[in-house]
Amino acid sequence: MQAKKFDLVVLGAGSAGIGAAVAAARNGARVALVEAGTALGGELLTGMTIDGAINAHGEPIVGGVLDDLVAACKALGGFVERLSDWRLIRYIAYDPEIMKIAVAQTVYEAGVHVMLYTFADEVVRDGDRVQGVVVRNKTGRTLLMADAFVDASGDGDLCALAGCPMLTPDAGEKLQPVSMMFRMAGVETEPLLRFVCEHPEYVAVGESDAIRGGRTDQQIVEEIRRQGHPCVFFRGDAPLLASAIARGEMFPTALVMIQPTSAARKEVCINATRVTLRDPLHPEELSSAFRVLVGQVRQCADFLRGNVPGFEAATLSGLAPRVGIRETRRILGDYVLTTEDVLESRKQPNGIAKGCHHVDIHQDGTGQIRIPVADGGSYDIPFESLLPQGVSNVAVAGRCLSATREAHGSARVMGSCMAMGQAAGTAAALACRQNAPADLRAVGVQALRARLIEQGAVLEGTR
Repeated sequence: MQAKKFDLVVLGAGSAGIGAAVAAARNGARVALVEAGTALGGELLTGMTIDGAINAHGEPIVGGVLDDLVAACKALGGFVERLSDWRLIRYIAYDPEIMKIAVAQTVYEAGVHVMLYTFADEVVRDGDRVQGVVVRNKTGRTLLMADAFVDASGDGDLCALAGCPMLTPDAGEKLQPVSMMFRMAGVETEPLLRFVCEHPEYVAVGESDAIRGGRTDQQIVEEIRRQGHPCVFFRGDAPLLASAIARGEMFPTALVMIQPTSAARKEVCINATRVTLRDPLHPEELSSAFRVLVGQVRQCADFLRGNVPGFEAATLSGLAPRVGIRETRRILGDYVLTTEDVLESRKQPNGIAKGCHHVDIHQDGTGQIRIPVADGGSYDIPFESLLPQGVSNVAVAGRCLSATREAHGSARVMGSCMAMGQAAGTAAALACRQNAPADLRAVGVQALRARLIEQGAVLEGTR
């Protein structure tokens, strides 16, 4: 078996892995980025907006690598807008086709060694240290040895293979459903927004006091129209969708979320589909879910064309490159981010990333838990939530962080995942430089914070 040596191996090239690999490389580390899929970017390629990067007051709470990605997307002529959903959050909408190029450009320019079509097969461990990860692809197996590792796989694959302890779901608890994002082009914005203004009872608005600001629903939908972009969230329990669900014209869903991806193509991304699985890690279950999700895409597109002004001549223009998974494994770290940390917008001296997304737990059918962060602000994610117990040279980044289920329901979105990735990659690079052998817990958190701020991360000065 062939062996290769790096300073750092990052497993997973979604938003967290991109943040980790680019940050580490910029801090002098020789980085290998391993991705099981066919492209770099993960959920960044679906058309879904970047949530958790701007709080309800419009303050950016994530910077650094994210800023560079957005700037690259804009420089390439891609659609980029910072928008409010006038419900709970603000976010960055962008063109996913251009983002594909921007992500690859950013990663390769940083000097990262990329391995696509490759997945982790085995971990080599000695005591509290991971010595290497055996990866497999069509050429066979390769041992990637490194001083440090970042698990940004989403599912905590490296940590699971290393035998790290995990947080387990409560008895009878169903994991959040999987989804398939899709896009429709040829959507006329003005008729859609006029329809929303005529029927405010159909849409979700003002669920956060920071967003509502004392306005009535009618006043809020007028703000949506003034914003001028198709940012619309039709409620599953409101007359338009509820009657269609009752007739069997639509599948049960909590929301049909419509967000812009390209003004030139008059294109939007739609988040509506959902299938609840017993185990989203099981390939057969995911494969079966894909068939159902594709059927739901067709059903939702037909519903929009037949019932929502502006969609009459719209066409399906794209499917997400993979099934979207919200929840699987979470590590048990040195600190478990709590529900109170999130909802009370707690700031912490050892915070290395921020989050601001509401607690967001999708459920079966029309169910969904949505609880805003206090005062529309942000909370800090401590470094210790990225450090799995039992290993000294591994950090995690992304939705496998150490958090309660409710806190995870907020921190799992792309903005905070990329911020965690930048922190984990920077910490790993510092550990490789400072210690032999590298020990992530020996990296001083204040030194880490200072380096992150120096490189554009937002850690202070926001609500």
